[in-house]
Amino acid sequence: METPTMRQRFEEYIFGLQEEIITSFETLDPNAPKFKRDSWLRAHQGGKGVSGVFFAPPPTDASPGPQTVLEKAGVNISVVHGMLPPAAIKEMRADHSSIPYDEKTSLPFFAAGISLVIHPRNPHAPTVHANYRYFEISEKAVEGEGTAGKIVAWWFGGGSDLTPSYLYDEDARHFHRTLQNACNQHGSELYPVFKKWCDEYFYIVHRQETRGIGGLFFDDLSTEKHARLSEDVERPRSSEEIFDFIKAVGNSFVPSYLPILERRMSMPSTDQHRRWQLLRRGRYVEFNLVYDRGTKFGLKTPSARIESILMSLPETARWEYMTDMGTDLESEEGRLIAVLKQPIDWAGLEK
Repeated sequence: METPTMRQRFEEYIFGLQEEIITSFETLDPNAPKFKRDSWLRAHQGGKGVSGVFFAPPPTDASPGPQTVLEKAGVNISVVHGMLPPAAIKEMRADHSSIPYDEKTSLPFFAAGISLVIHPRNPHAPTVHANYRYFEISEKAVEGEGTAGKIVAWWFGGGSDLTPSYLYDEDARHFHRTLQNACNQHGSELYPVFKKWCDEYFYIVHRQETRGIGGLFFDDLSTEKHARLSEDVERPRSSEEIFDFIKAVGNSFVPSYLPILERRMSMPSTDQHRRWQLLRRGRYVEFNLVYDRGTKFGLKTPSARIESILMSLPETARWEYMTDMGTDLESEEGRLIAVLKQPIDWAGLEK
């Protein structure tokens, strides 16, 4: 019996994680509609996926709207392969010098990942996002030989981040400390480096604020030297060690988020709370459509599955011209804005 490849092991892991996460939300709100599981195949080039999507259709008459815990959510898997064009190879060589490049040759690639966004209904319950992925690039297979070409580069990436409309310190500490504990099993440098990277990545330049209160963001984890990690400290270096790290942070998603959602999902809220939630969702949309690399890459990809790419967007959002909400720094809304403009070390913050 052949030993499973990393492709096969990662694919098996993310499908299991997808089911665990969806089941946790369905168990939390048993009276809500179930997530829709939508299996798909990638046209033209190879691949497949399963989109696990939650939505509650609005009523067609004047009756009250749905009272589900979640308003919109997606927990999606994609496993795709095909040919990577020279322009993309050139860009990737900045972090992976082992990839051959001659300006003319396309190379086979494999990419698998789980990506999720959860938008709860209650304004006091935060939106959460997570993504974990694995990428391989191979040499071109020799014509006439049935075997695939040798792998010339591989890496893992991912992260998880929290985007509240209303700031609760205990929620922020819980989320960050859960991620920190998962990271610390594999090296004490990982959490502070990936937390800082997250604050930098999810920054809305034109608003001069972060999208949320952060978490983890990382990319290009492989045996190669990493631009952000020290060479002389403990960290995962082999494919096995990095895969174990990915599983640790992936498995931390449910315990990092579900207790927060349970605390906030039934809190009383007003029309003003809802108005602010929709304004913050507008900022979420701005980041995802203007800055997010994954969204931009997906929209440029031929035969891309647009419904899956735009899954991250909320069902409803709001923009107000020169809104006054959030300008009073003594208000609940203003307190959030202050933190978005100056990120906090939540894991190190005392109660």
